[in-house]
Amino acid sequence: MTKIILVMIISYLFGSVPFSYIIPKLKGVDVRKIGSGNVGGTNVMRALGLKYGVLCIILDGLKGLLPAMIVGKVLGLDCSLLALLSAVLGHDYPIFMKFKGGKGVATTVGGIFGITPYLGWVFLAVWIPIVLISKIVSIASLIGLLTVAVLSLIFFGGTSIPILYFALAGISIYKHRENIQRLVRGDERKVDLLKMVKRREKNSQKEESNC
Repeated sequence: MTKIILVMIISYLFGSVPFSYIIPKLKGVDVRKIGSGNVGGTNVMRALGLKYGVLCIILDGLKGLLPAMIVGKVLGLDCSLLALLSAVLGHDYPIFMKFKGGKGVATTVGGIFGITPYLGWVFLAVWIPIVLISKIVSIASLIGLLTVAVLSLIFFGGTSIPILYFALAGISIYKHRENIQRLVRGDERKVDLLKMVKRREKNSQKEESNC
């Protein structure tokens, strides 16, 4: 029991590290005052562009991936699931940010890659086309997480994995409640990833021509 409690505390504290706040702050930007005000990778994209947004998404993903993988190898599956849950709660309710954090999608998906890697790829296979077509990250994330949860029930029905994946999907739905309200009203914010990529390529070409 002591080991489990220690794992949960360490995973929570690791999840609480607000990379999506720290990195923009180093650039002189408070991401809480831009766009949705959410401390997450998507909002960093709005504030600083594709490069920094992707960096924050990767770092937030590692907050779920590393605890899930390391704890899983040392203490087994159930402890790994508790580590992931704790890391996601740390990201969503970080002690270092007065418990006001992000929505936990990247951290959740990172942990999914650590526990059931091919379901992580399933998430991306669902998420990427929906984002490219709809340009709405929130709906792509929720559909992706629910898809993974349903598939986990089919493939891992005799384990604790589906319980956690449905719980994480539920937490994400709760954290996206304002997004869901905007979706119903038809005024949810959009992110055009293709346009961001093209803009990034154009800026890179300009930088090379100036060298």
